[in-house]
Formats: sequence, structure tokens, C-alpha cells
Amino acid sequence: MPWASSEAMVLRLEEVSTQVATGAHALPVCYGAGWHQPGARLTVPKNITLLRLPPCAPELNPMEDVWEYLRGNQLSTTVWEGYDAIVDACCSAWNSPMANTKRITSITTRAWAQVNV
Repeated sequence: MPWASSEAMVLRLEEVSTQVATGAHALPVCYGAGWHQPGARLTVPKNITLLRLPPCAPELNPMEDVWEYLRGNQLSTTVWEGYDAIVDACCSAWNSPMANTKRITSITTRAWAQVNV
């Protein structure tokens, strides 16, 4: 979706909920964005619990590194002609790590957060 809102988050959580195995529970990590706050506008499916990160702790949120990589390597020093061009560029940038899963893994991996079983 080209916007962030409680309504968009509800749709995302509903989709995630359909992918959770029967008897399992999903635990998405969320930061303090307004659309991540449960209440009247954000309903969370029963098979999902939102794990909230503490404020001012970007080292706990690997997504911050993905955004930094995309800004620095795909979305910087560019002027777009309009809204559609911006959305196209952002979609292209967002989908680009799928072509190189090792890169996204290296960007988001935290050695101190590994669980070795």
C-alpha cells in the first residue's frame, strides 16, 4: 500500500493471520508508530500478538537498516516527476532485495540476537 495507517495495518495483520499455522501464534515486532497501537482503530487477530520495541532503540529494529540501505543505494539523489513515479521507485526499491536474499540477510542479522539450537 502506498500509505501507512491503522486501516492498512489491519489489512496487513489480517493477511498475516491467514498464514499462521493452526495452533501457532505470530509475534510481529512493531515500533511505536501510531498505526501500531491497538485500540478502536487497530484490531489484532487472536492468533497474533504485537511485540512492541522500546522507543529510541533502532538497534533492536533491523528494518531501520533496510530503510537506510534503500535510501542510500536506491532512493537517494533523485527527483521524481510526481506521485506515481515516487510509488514506482519505492516499490522497485522495496522489491529489489528479493533478488539478493543474502544481502537482506546480511543487513538484518544481529549476531547477538541469534538463537542457536
